[in-house]
Amino acid sequence: MEDLISVVIPSYNGEKYIKETIESIQRQTFNHEIIVIDDISTDRTVEIAKSMGCRVIVNTEHKGQVAGKNTGIRAAKGNYWLTIDQDDMLTENALKKLYDEMQKSPDNKIIMAKLKDFCSPDTPEQKKFCKPEPFYGILTGSTLFKKEVFDIVGGFREDIITGDVIDLTNRLSKADITIKKADFISCDRRIHSANYGRTNQADEYKDYAKVLRERLLKK
Repeated sequence: MEDLISVVIPSYNGEKYIKETIESIQRQTFNHEIIVIDDISTDRTVEIAKSMGCRVIVNTEHKGQVAGKNTGIRAAKGNYWLTIDQDDMLTENALKKLYDEMQKSPDNKIIMAKLKDFCSPDTPEQKKFCKPEPFYGILTGSTLFKKEVFDIVGGFREDIITGDVIDLTNRLSKADITIKKADFISCDRRIHSANYGRTNQADEYKDYAKVLRERLLKK
């Protein structure tokens, strides 16, 4: 059976950019499926995703981006999965490159490539927030997982808004699962006035503090 990568896009009112995101995935040369998990958008997000042939799951209640990732991963048919934000874009052959890195060792379960910021043309004033060089550290758009990882450590934690990455990293460490880094750019990360990370920055600080406190209490 041919390997399949499931690409999960959590969405909410993403009509402005999601078409470009989906097109960047459809241009990939590796066997893939696209699953859009919509958090009850009030714009044309669902219509666009369906018209482009994506599998679309619409929540019955607002659950947030983290829950969307979990829903998509549970619904995935692939033996590998990757999540990407509704406003970012995969680079040329990114899925094939991530897959090839995964095959270099039977011990590899997670491969992380780099992201590169770009300023969205419609919000040129946001250029000051762009990192000048490619970077590691953000899972979405950059990281390919073997499906079994979810079975071992569980899903993303849904009771925190933006601290899910540090929490997952902690659980991976406890399970002795390492993230192998690959030296190429897999995702162009769009910087604009409504970036999820920037608009939820206050919650991010609270979530990180919460996770760190829990780690200290368990020691």
